[in-house]
Amino acid sequence: MTNEIGAATAEMETTQLIETPPQVQGGGTVFWLQSLLVVGLILTLYAHVFAELASDWWSDPNASHGLLVPPLAAYIAWKRRRLTLAAPAELDLRGLFWIAGGCLVLLTGKLGAEYFLTRISIVIIFTGLVYTFWGKHRLRTLAFPLLLLATMVPLPVIVFNALAQPLQLFASQASTRIAQLLGTSVYQDGNIIQLASTTLGVEEACSGLRSLAALIVMALLVGFLQCTRPVTRVILLAASLPIAVLVNVIRVSGTAIMADHDPELAMGFYHTFSGWLVFLLGILFVLGASRLLHASVDRKI
Repeated sequence: MTNEIGAATAEMETTQLIETPPQVQGGGTVFWLQSLLVVGLILTLYAHVFAELASDWWSDPNASHGLLVPPLAAYIAWKRRRLTLAAPAELDLRGLFWIAGGCLVLLTGKLGAEYFLTRISIVIIFTGLVYTFWGKHRLRTLAFPLLLLATMVPLPVIVFNALAQPLQLFASQASTRIAQLLGTSVYQDGNIIQLASTTLGVEEACSGLRSLAALIVMALLVGFLQCTRPVTRVILLAASLPIAVLVNVIRVSGTAIMADHDPELAMGFYHTFSGWLVFLLGILFVLGASRLLHASVDRKI
């Protein structure tokens, strides 16, 4: 009786050893072939788009924050890899709708010569690929890196221009009022601030959009790391807009007050340094808002 049980057990183990390895090896080979095919297709479709986007990051100050976004998104995805791989992987054909939508956005951008559409389609297709080959559970664990990746794409020119002019005028008006309250003799005409000894022009670069783009990325990162509720993260993200406008007004009004005493303080190194200093102030405001929201909202909900 014992011999029969031992023989049956040995036969079952032998059957498992014979049947299992070919399935695992075949699946691994197919996976890597599929991955190489997908990477090759993406590089073929987006090689020119990647090159132009990287050129804008390097040469356009309004888009320079994009240089840091892909490494940050990749790092966060890597740090969360155990959480991602712990979720069940499943093939979900609903992701093909995202891929088709991304291809349609890419085609529309190509035909209409709209850089924003061609570039944002990268994120849509990445989302579709994760959804298709890994399923919705793993997609949820990668939702934040994908959302962060979308911020690497500069705003459309038409949207940028539509926002820049009102922000320029608001910065000019608010800065003039603040300078007058602090005893500086100043007159404002449009985006021109006239002082007793010099004239300041609030250009497009001083509209605050440059700091807004960077502070949006900062708000996303800080909200992800410090806030625990989605509603808190959304509030912090929305707060980045008034924070960017506020620090820009502080910069312009401070420049006007200093230029009234010495016009050289509004030019060259001093102008650039004040921009960096005020941006650091904006980061501190975002960190402070995050702590306040975490203490007042996260812990009470």
